[in-house]
Amino acid sequence: MIPRNEILKRLRAQINVNGHIIGTVAGSGMTARYSAMGGADLLLALSAGKFRIMGRSSFSSYLCYGDSNTIVMDMGCNELLPIIRDTPVLFGLFASDPMINLYDYLQKIRENGFSGVVNYPTLSLIDGKFGEALSEEGNTYEKEVEAIKLAHFLDLFTIAFVVDAEQARKMTLAGADVICAHLGLTKGGFLGAKKYISINDARKISDEIFNASDEIRSDVIKMIYAGPANTPIDMLYLYQNTKCQGYIGGSTFDRIPTERAILNTTKAFKSYGSFDEKDPMSKLLNGNWNPGDYVEFVKKYIEEHYMKEIQLRDLAVVAHVSGSYLSVKFKKEVGCSFTEYLVRFRMNKAKELFEQKNASCKEVAAMVGYEDYAQFSRMFKKYTGIPPVEYARKGKQGYEHI
Repeated sequence: MIPRNEILKRLRAQINVNGHIIGTVAGSGMTARYSAMGGADLLLALSAGKFRIMGRSSFSSYLCYGDSNTIVMDMGCNELLPIIRDTPVLFGLFASDPMINLYDYLQKIRENGFSGVVNYPTLSLIDGKFGEALSEEGNTYEKEVEAIKLAHFLDLFTIAFVVDAEQARKMTLAGADVICAHLGLTKGGFLGAKKYISINDARKISDEIFNASDEIRSDVIKMIYAGPANTPIDMLYLYQNTKCQGYIGGSTFDRIPTERAILNTTKAFKSYGSFDEKDPMSKLLNGNWNPGDYVEFVKKYIEEHYMKEIQLRDLAVVAHVSGSYLSVKFKKEVGCSFTEYLVRFRMNKAKELFEQKNASCKEVAAMVGYEDYAQFSRMFKKYTGIPPVEYARKGKQGYEHI
């Protein structure tokens, strides 16, 4: 455990010298080890991090998949604290857990070597009818404020996730050392948020939050969590245009780099190093994905694998969309169905093969993905107007592409 005063001393020195600080959400010992080696100033042990390592969305930590506090305690005690000595490790505390006494559990957190706490999972991210129902049962954000206040009383370092100015005021009054504007789940990659606010909206929200905390205590450290900000360029804009002094990232430092590394390495071995950075799937992982790229992905896949069996439903699974959505999207953008596009592509490829190779009709059929020659012959005649045998016999002259 690193004392609160020592943590504050380090962080303020980093802000004075480097201009900002970095917090990393750790879901495993490996994430924690390399984040610390990379210079992370704070490590946050959150159940969301563990779920991401398991291949799930961060929001899994809000569902009944496990006991969040137990998950964090086990992960911290068994994976993080034994190997992390010089970087503060903060406990992601679910304050609304009905099975704990806040004061006693905070004592346990302290005794096990955690340097502080952060309110996560936070009810601030739950709104609508479900949020109202939770509130009626007594599960409110006020419990998280109480947890931060008690942690401060016990001299634990505290980070408070807030989503608006009112929450910022409450947490600053409770003694939070860091007010962190939670801007939502991180965009980018396979499991990233598909809907997120703009960087400019993030600036406005952060300004309101930081101004509110300054009304109470101007020395509070101000940080931003994720949302639309997942690159150094994004954060440079927010550093320049808000009072932000630091960035806390979850998916930015574990899920997205892991997705990229594993996909790129596997694909490089699969393709003998000919991995293309402009491949639509790479664009998805690099955060440059847009709905039109789904169609480009399908077209590129057909181009590279027309000789094999291709099912649209399989491509939909890979692209993480429904088969019906992908089918409608493809037809709308291309102007014909997936099946028609695939058949036309294969027939054009067959004509090229007839012109380039001295191959039999059955051999060409197999080369473009047809094991059943009779089916190939019917499709070829339908789309070219003549049987493949006749096309080959006439010397493949004078026929335009379909």
